[in-house]
Amino acid sequence: MSAIDSLPPLREVIDTHQLLARKSLGQNFLLDLNLTSKIARQAGDLSECDVLEIGPGPGGLTRGLLAEGARRVLAVEKDSRCMPALAEIAGAYPGRLELINGDALDVDPLAHLTPPVRIAANLPYNVGTELLVRWLTPKDWPPFWQSLTLMFQREVAERIVAQPGTKAYGRLALLAQWRADAQIVLSLPPEAFSPPPKVHSAVVHLTALEQPRFPADAATLSRVVAAGFNQRRKMLRASLKSVAPGIEDHLKAAGIAPTERAEQVSLEEFCALARSIKPLD
Repeated sequence: MSAIDSLPPLREVIDTHQLLARKSLGQNFLLDLNLTSKIARQAGDLSECDVLEIGPGPGGLTRGLLAEGARRVLAVEKDSRCMPALAEIAGAYPGRLELINGDALDVDPLAHLTPPVRIAANLPYNVGTELLVRWLTPKDWPPFWQSLTLMFQREVAERIVAQPGTKAYGRLALLAQWRADAQIVLSLPPEAFSPPPKVHSAVVHLTALEQPRFPADAATLSRVVAAGFNQRRKMLRASLKSVAPGIEDHLKAAGIAPTERAEQVSLEEFCALARSIKPLD
């Protein structure tokens, strides 16, 4: 019996179901249930929320979310080997855990969730960034989620919260900080996982803003940021010349020197540049 529920410890679950982590699926399992509960608490009060979890594996974080009072959890797991272990958790928490054996990139969570919704996950390393970008760039805003509590490689987490003038600053920081408050809330060493990854990990908590931090057309901003950071060593007058005619004039209108490089430009300035290229109605 574990410290948080009546189910077996995770090492026993893994042994029973022969769940060796697969590198091809980006799997690194968290085994400390006290730690998974701590991560679940970073997501805030879940008692009136549905929670989307991606890549639950043997269910450590799933159990933490349920033990911490989540109204309901939707767990999407690609690895069919994990389903029997997850089914045992569903049995211990009747009516509160729905399981989908499938690829998170192909699943429509809105068909299974009732708002308000929060997302909490130890994301598989091979799809984590792609999922985050999807959640930050929906067609409509505000999004279907209130907050994201996500584990990444430490390097990715630092890119999400990075500030101008740093090496980590780039498209991911701008996308995240334009539409959410983002902060690193927990750091984890390799030995917290089985098997231990070669890098440290960190949990990032993002809270959705009702409106983007500064006004801008989303498609234009995305195009400007992508072009600027695709050639981040170049001056903006060169890296952005294909974005719009007369780009130097647009840069000056936004208060940006044409000789600046992308990593030196703030989110507010990028938004001003996007509005200069495509004024808002």
